[in-house]
Parts: sequence; structure tokens; C-alpha cells
Amino acid sequence: MSGQPAPVEIGLLGAFRVQVDGHPVPESAWSRRDAAALVKLLALQPGMILHREQLMDRLWPDLDAAEAAPRLHKAVHFARRAIGLDEAVVVRGGMVRLLPDRPVIVDAPGFETAAAEALAEGESATAAAVLDAYGPDLLPADIYADWAAQPRERHALLRDRLLRQARRWRELLEHDPVDEQAHLELIRELRDAGDPRAALRQFEAMDRTLRRELGVGPGPEAIRLRDELAAALRDVGRMSPADVGRLEQQIRFCRTTDGVTLAYACSGSGPPLVRPAHWLTHVDHDWHSPVWRHWMVELSRRYRLIRYDERGCGLSDWDIPSPSLESWVQDLETVVDQVGLERFPMLGISQGATVAITYAARHPERVSRLVLYGGYVQGRLVRARNEEDRRLHQLQADLARLGWGGDDPAFRQVFTSQFMPGAPRELWEAFNDLQRKTASAENAARVLELTGSFDGVGAARRVTAPTLVLHARHDHRVPFEQGRLMASLIPNSRFVALETANHILLAGEPAWAVFLAEVTAFLAENTEQGASALRPR
Repeated sequence: MSGQPAPVEIGLLGAFRVQVDGHPVPESAWSRRDAAALVKLLALQPGMILHREQLMDRLWPDLDAAEAAPRLHKAVHFARRAIGLDEAVVVRGGMVRLLPDRPVIVDAPGFETAAAEALAEGESATAAAVLDAYGPDLLPADIYADWAAQPRERHALLRDRLLRQARRWRELLEHDPVDEQAHLELIRELRDAGDPRAALRQFEAMDRTLRRELGVGPGPEAIRLRDELAAALRDVGRMSPADVGRLEQQIRFCRTTDGVTLAYACSGSGPPLVRPAHWLTHVDHDWHSPVWRHWMVELSRRYRLIRYDERGCGLSDWDIPSPSLESWVQDLETVVDQVGLERFPMLGISQGATVAITYAARHPERVSRLVLYGGYVQGRLVRARNEEDRRLHQLQADLARLGWGGDDPAFRQVFTSQFMPGAPRELWEAFNDLQRKTASAENAARVLELTGSFDGVGAARRVTAPTLVLHARHDHRVPFEQGRLMASLIPNSRFVALETANHILLAGEPAWAVFLAEVTAFLAENTEQGASALRPR
């Protein structure tokens, strides 16, 4: 038995490797690519033998026999040198044979045999065991080699069938990201595991991939599943009509140090959540408006929601000097001190995100967590790339001054179509009405002019609170890139893209359910840590 040589081991799954007498052939020995290709091709053949003419035709299809023959001679020579055996490759009688006098173990044929047996058995555990034992793809470094195409396709098909049998959908999607059925199976698994939020995110990933790669959206089965998931998320802890009817808010007033009266409202009875003011708020009207009602109800049933109208807006004083970011931060400071909050989370929406970031950077000891939706750290003027961008910014302010308070909603409709492009007509009409009730034409124009010059990059970098950033992927009001920029600037932040074009999320759309689930889970960590407290008064 001592005269029996050890098998030569050849690995074709993953990185190419050859081991002789227990010693691996160094990678540098395969610097001649033709020599490596010769060994790989022969190792894939039954009996590791191929006719000389067939071999040359596969390795050098663009050369005639006279030109290919010298290439073959050199490849044989350098393959023998790399393996270290004179008889590693034998050319005899028109046939080329690999290692005819040594036992050889090649992993690729072993995989095919094991895969066929596992598929015949039909058990998921057996398929998983084969995948784990044989691991990587076949010849990944030779993806563009014509001679490798057929065995690679055969291997990929077997691997695909094993992954399906083993129900390893994520691995399958790594190989074929547009496999809609694999996406659906993964979505169902996440749903059945009790994580509808993750399931809905997987639907969004599928939708995005299909549209980018194939130019089509998900099919009817996927749409039905998405709607079921969104409904399930909306129904979690849903209040009955009677409970909603009993939900009330209390409106109060406070005064800033520079003498401006602010209106603020508290609703709900859970842990506090402060929503810094943003453009177009009216604490009384919003409570009943179909534009914001679902926001108020859903947040109030989870938290003690504190919100207010910034100066020049809603029930706060309208007759004020021109506002500034500093005065808006002062409004926030006044309200949270009046309510008596010591440490609390904030939800900054749109313009309110910059106010929240500035406050959090200035008062890190007061802010426990930060949620930012549809926000920006660079106003329209700051991010303007040319004169046309700057003129468009000024045009919006001019539109507000000219047509904000009139009976004709055409001017206000410009803003409505940006904020809620996917809303039905009745919501557009409600938003048009909301705009006129929340601010005067002059104050609306002032806000637009001021927010255009926002530059919160420096403040964002100084935020220390854990932060969740959410942004509508197709937002028509604030570019998606601003959400990504915000998340990249704030340390310890996480980014969630929502599949919608609406800047104000609608009650019935899946993105609203995802928003609620993400925010609830994020703020629950804060509640568990006991980070919210009242300031002694």
C-alpha cells in the first residue's frame, strides 16, 4: 500500500487550486493562463481526456489548427511544470489526457453527483448539506471563457434547484436578483416568522430591482401580498372608532423670550414625542384635516405627542418680524421647556428636520433619539447648481406672495402636486384649503426664502443621538439625495427608503405602514432604556 501515490486534488469550485502529494501548487505557478485553462478544461471532461483537435477548438476558437498547435504545446509544457509531474498532461495518439497515472479527485463532478442524489431525494436538509459541502460557484474567474460556459450553466442550474429545495431564497437572489418567485417566497417566510415590516421592505427591494433591471413592476400576486402586509401593519393595535372619537388634544399657549405667542398641542398619553414645527401647520385644523388626521391619531395612540405652530403660522402669532432658523430653534426650546420635558425623542418632518438637527446638536443632553422624515440639510439655494435652480427657488416664493390667499387655488396647487402627487382629488382640495388657513401669503413666502438658505451640514455632524432617517424614494418636494446626505452626515444613524412619491404620506399607502412600523420599533428601544423624563418644575 505504501507504493500507492496520494490523489491529486483539483478544485474548480471557487478559486482554482491543485494539490499534489498533500502540497498545494502555489498560485504563482499558474501565471500562464493557457496552462491553467488546459488543466481546468480537462478536469471537467469524463475520464479527463479530450481529442487534441477538440481541445484546441475550445481553448482557441479564433485560431486555425496550425496557429493553435504551438499554443497547445506551450500550455502542456507549463502545466507539467506547475504541477511538478512530467506525466501531468500526456499527448498520445491524438488524445490529450490529464494525470493518466495518478488518482485524481475533482470537486465539480462530485458536486454534480451529490446534487443529483439530493434532488432525487427531495429533502430540504439534504439539499442544504450539499450546498454547504461544495460551496462556491464553478470557475468564477473564468466567467467570460467560452469553454467554461456550458459546465457553468449546468452547475448554475443544479445550484438553483438545490437552493429552491433548501428554501435558501436570499442566496438564490444573490445569483438571480430578478427572480420574482424567490422574492415572494422570502416575503412569505418573513411574514410567517412574524416580521411583516421586514417582509414589506423585501417587497420594496423586489419592486426596485425589477423596475431597474427589467423596466417592469411586480405581478398581481406580489401586489396582493404587499396589500395584505400593509393592512396587517396598519391593523396592529388599531384603535376602534369609539377610541378614536375619545382621543382628544389640548391646545395651550406660551410666550418666547422675544415676545411671540406660540400655540402648542398635546395628545395621547404614552412616552413623549416632540414634533418640531414645519411649514404649513395649524394645531387645531390639522387635527381634523384628512391630510394630517392619520398622522395625529396613529402617533397620539403610541405617544404623548407634542407639536406646535411656529411663529407666523397656524394659531401662533402671524404679525412677526422676518423669521430665522435661530428663532425657530428658540420656538422649539420654549415649547419643550413649557411642557416640562427633560429628555425626549423628536420627529423632524421636512423643514422641521433641520430645526430638530440644530436643536439636537446644541442640546445633546436633552435629545434621546431623533427621527427625521423627508428632511434636508441643504436648502434649495445652497444645493442650487446653476442660475436656473436659483430662479426656480425665487419663483416659488413669488407664487406664494401672488396667489396664496386668493380664492383661486391654482397657485397653491403647484405646491400641492409636489407634496402629494399620488393623492386623490379630495385630498388635493383639502391640502389647498390647509395652505390658506396656515399662513399669510407674506409669511409663506418668507418661510420659502429662509429655508432655501438652510445649511445644516455642520450641525448634522455634531448630532450624538441615535437617529433614524426616512425618505420617500421618489419625493417630488425634497430630493431623495438629501435624505441620503443627511444619514451619511449624522453619526450613529440608519437610513430607510420608502417606496412612494408622496412627501406627505397618505393613510392607505404601504409606505405609511412601513414608516409607522420603523418609527415605532426605533422609539421602542428608547422607551425600554427609560430615556424619556419630565423636567422638575
